[in-house]
Amino acid sequence: MSFTEDEVAYLRSQPLARVATLCADGEQPDVVPLAFEFDGTYFWVGGSGESVTHTRKFRNIRAGNRNVALLVDDLVSLQPFVARCVRVYGVADEPVERVGLVGPGLYTRITPTVSWSWNLAGEPAGDTWYPARRTVHRSAKAGGGDPADVEHGVEPGAPGVDGL
Repeated sequence: MSFTEDEVAYLRSQPLARVATLCADGEQPDVVPLAFEFDGTYFWVGGSGESVTHTRKFRNIRAGNRNVALLVDDLVSLQPFVARCVRVYGVADEPVERVGLVGPGLYTRITPTVSWSWNLAGEPAGDTWYPARRTVHRSAKAGGGDPADVEHGVEPGAPGVDGL
C-alpha cells in the first residue's frame, strides 16, 4: 500500500478535500472544495447528473491539464494549535461512468504521484513545526512498476506546513 495505515485512516475520516486544476488556457489555477472517495490507492471525485460534466475541474482535465493537487486537512484546535494534513500531487484521468459517493455518475480517478502528510496523530505544535512525511508513488503508467511501490522519507529541516 502506498499510504500508511494512519494516512488511510485519516483520509477515510475526512468528508471534504480541495482539488486544484489548471484552466484550459494554462494560465489560471482553480481550486474547489468537494467530497471525495479514497479506495486506498486512488482518489475519486465527481458526481451524478449532467451538470457535473460542465464543472470547471472536468473541463480543465478534458482540456489536457491532467496534473492536479488534492488537499485534505483539518484544524483540530486553535488553543493549542493542532492541524493535520495530507497533500497529494497526482494525475487525473478522463471522467468515467461508475457508482460513486453520490450514486451513479461521472467520476475522475486521481492517481497519486507524490504525497505529503503531517501530524496525523493530532499533536499540538511546539517549538518546531510538524515534520512532513513525503512519499513518491510510482505508477505502472510511468514505467515505475507497481503503484504500491513508494519511497518514504521525512523531508530535511522538517518544514511542515510551510515546506509542503
